[in-house]
Amino acid sequence: MGRWQPDSRSRLEQAAMDLYSERGYEVTTVAQIAERAGLTERTFFRHFGDKREVLFSGAAALQDLLVTAVADAPISATPLEAVTAALEAVGPMFDQRREFAPKRQAIIMASVELQERELIKLASLSTALADALRSRGVPDPAAGLTGEVAITVFKVGFERWIEEDNHRDFTQLLRETLDQLRAVTAPS
Repeated sequence: MGRWQPDSRSRLEQAAMDLYSERGYEVTTVAQIAERAGLTERTFFRHFGDKREVLFSGAAALQDLLVTAVADAPISATPLEAVTAALEAVGPMFDQRREFAPKRQAIIMASVELQERELIKLASLSTALADALRSRGVPDPAAGLTGEVAITVFKVGFERWIEEDNHRDFTQLLRETLDQLRAVTAPS
């Protein structure tokens, strides 16, 4: 095996996803992932801190994108409009990973450990959105509530997006989910 292999991160990710799907997350080892990818364990650890991070390595980029979009929203935007802009900004990121997302979600749903990690990720995203809103001058509890609502909309939209028979883009489903939220909160 040579010292340098092209596209090692993607190969490791694909090998991990395949093994997690075939054998289960809990019993798959880093050694098996590296072997399947034709790489070394050392190479694995250059790209990922542990085997969970194959599934969660995009969390920081997602958070950065959400926070930046809130910060860049027009100053006149309401808190909900600011987080709507943030949610819409992540649509293209998810659409590029269309094939990966359902497989990732199935692996997470099969593991209590990974479900817990996913909940921590979502809570961190909510906190980051609330902090971004506070930076815009939105007081509490509105900032915290809006961050929580945004992540709930994100989660519901995501669950609809990964359905096998669904071929709509992520942004469209987020907008529909937001419209449903507005409908249930509108005065009668």
